[in-house]
Amino acid sequence: MDSKLSKKYGLITAIAMVVGIVIGSGVFFKAEKVLTATGGNLPLGILAWLIGGAIMIVCAYTFSILATRYEHVNGIVDYAENSLGKKYAYYLGWFMSTIYYPTMTAALAWVSARYTCVLFDFSIVGPEAMAITGFYLVTSYAINALSPVLAGKFQVATTTIKLIPLYIMAIVGTIVGLSTGMTVDNFTTITKEISTGSSLFTAVTATAFAYEGWIIATTINAELKDSKKNLPKALVIGTSVIVITYILYYIGLSGAVSNATLMESGEKGARLAFEKMFSRVGGTALFVFVVISCLGTLNGLMLGCTRGFYSLAARDVGPAPDVYKQVDKATNMPTNSAILGLLFCSIWLLYFYGSQLTESWFGFFNFDMTELPIVTIYGAYIPIFIMLIKKEKDLNFLKRFIVPILAICGCLFMMVAACFAHKIAVVWYLITFVVIMLLGVSFSKAKSTSKKD
Repeated sequence: MDSKLSKKYGLITAIAMVVGIVIGSGVFFKAEKVLTATGGNLPLGILAWLIGGAIMIVCAYTFSILATRYEHVNGIVDYAENSLGKKYAYYLGWFMSTIYYPTMTAALAWVSARYTCVLFDFSIVGPEAMAITGFYLVTSYAINALSPVLAGKFQVATTTIKLIPLYIMAIVGTIVGLSTGMTVDNFTTITKEISTGSSLFTAVTATAFAYEGWIIATTINAELKDSKKNLPKALVIGTSVIVITYILYYIGLSGAVSNATLMESGEKGARLAFEKMFSRVGGTALFVFVVISCLGTLNGLMLGCTRGFYSLAARDVGPAPDVYKQVDKATNMPTNSAILGLLFCSIWLLYFYGSQLTESWFGFFNFDMTELPIVTIYGAYIPIFIMLIKKEKDLNFLKRFIVPILAICGCLFMMVAACFAHKIAVVWYLITFVVIMLLGVSFSKAKSTSKKD
């Protein structure tokens, strides 16, 4: 088997990857949570979306600076290695492969199934939902593992499709809402009095899931044509499009239904808004686009999952590097890495079901795996940004100091917000994180021992 990935993606695919991985489920899945967290205070909810979006753009721009300088097999791991050395890169890569990618991917498989169930009036936690979740997870894996070029085309297509319902709601909802007075009412009426500070933290943490995933686009830098030029463009253009789209959609949604109705409707809120605005038939048709939108996000996340262990093995670290760095000649995909990535997705999906969707299998040991990994991913960014300031002396003042300092502040804000929002659950997550990282230590030591032998 070959051991290198070919250059097969262009700038459009890379932008679609950034936009497509992020936009999809989160804006629908977390819109009602943001509204509930802020007590139906629409301006405060929009502020939460702006804060979360600003942090994403600044972090993405900081990584885009690194992307113009370093290229290997996995962007975020490459930047960690060049900034802090191979050991830090290994542990970051291990975290991404065992926690970050699979938790996000497993959650997105269920979210895609969730909206499919809403479409057909199935229970979102019943056997139908879990069967559909498993089907989506395996299908997404198959598309990425068997035909990465097809997966790239699917990403471009779904990115285009997913923007349709968002912008239709943004434009039509805003126009209708202004003409009926619904938008003004939602902006001026607070459904429930809450503490502004703590509610803002909770809301920003919720937006973090909606904004997460853009970093996964850096995993294709070894497969991206003219990566040092195109990846920075994709990161900056993509994240900017995302923030604008989210804010416009959120405002448009306020013209379709009242804040109170959206908060009460839960998972059916988005469908209700589309049906009220475009009739049952039109609303259902647009909601089909929402499901496709979620599947596009799942596809992008699975792309990162399938390459996670390959990025470690390509550096001759982690479990069985000779096995996981193999690239299939026919598909030009790291097949063994993809299989292990799917296994971790399945394990986390089992935890998600047992902790969030049914009576707890784990007692008090429950945490929200859709949000809490941000505590560690944003923490992991900080040393990389610090080393950019320290090492990249040929950069101008803006890129060397202002941008990374703003990014560090944004990372700290996200970490504090998550701790305020989830309280004791952060402890259960961190215990899990430590155990998994210690497992990574054992593989690292095993590799060192085998080298000595």
